[in-house]
Amino acid sequence: MRLNDRTLGFVINFLLGVAWAAVLIGAASSFFSFYHTSFLFALLSALIGTLPGMAAILILEHIITGKERLSELQKQTKLLKELVEQNK
Repeated sequence: MRLNDRTLGFVINFLLGVAWAAVLIGAASSFFSFYHTSFLFALLSALIGTLPGMAAILILEHIITGKERLSELQKQTKLLKELVEQNK
């Protein structure tokens, strides 16, 4: 995981796994529920079935990106402070 905090990294990894499982289960169950009606309708329902899981993945990736950005900004601030102290 890309996060420095091990506990938060574990929780987000777990939730990402749950979200991907929701995508697979939503797609498969929707597809097989409507397969007997029409193949095109089954594909469309499978796509709709994946949306909640994909939204969860998108939100979790946004959280990861925000944490990475904060960590990088903290590193850059520390380096800039050191440079300012050296130039005084």
